[in-house]
Amino acid sequence: MNYSNLTRRHFDNPAHAGVLTGAAVRRGAAGSRAQGIWVQFDVRIGSRNQESSTVEAVRFLAYACPHVIAVADWVAQKAVGGPAEPVLPESVHALRERFEVPIEKLGRLLIVEDAWIAALSSPHQ
Repeated sequence: MNYSNLTRRHFDNPAHAGVLTGAAVRRGAAGSRAQGIWVQFDVRIGSRNQESSTVEAVRFLAYACPHVIAVADWVAQKAVGGPAEPVLPESVHALRERFEVPIEKLGRLLIVEDAWIAALSSPHQ
């Protein structure tokens, strides 16, 4: 399969792969290794003020194809500094286009979204 340059860059060097520990870390996962795709996000949250909070750091783990790993790394990168809300920095359809993901893999990107929502919706560890 031919992968886009963006997919190759994030897959070959996933700068945000790993786990986070400590205070204010939320963890969420989706998918199943048995089904061939599993994604986990760890998100460290900081307070902007009493009404809002921001994403301070993100790490991910994934058992998935290069497209999913690349998208998870990009999401982890782009989310830092943004609001700590259970919404991806960009829609699943926009991510599919950005990374040139074949339409038949759209469901895999929905797993990435589910993992992100689970992480941002979970209580602190």
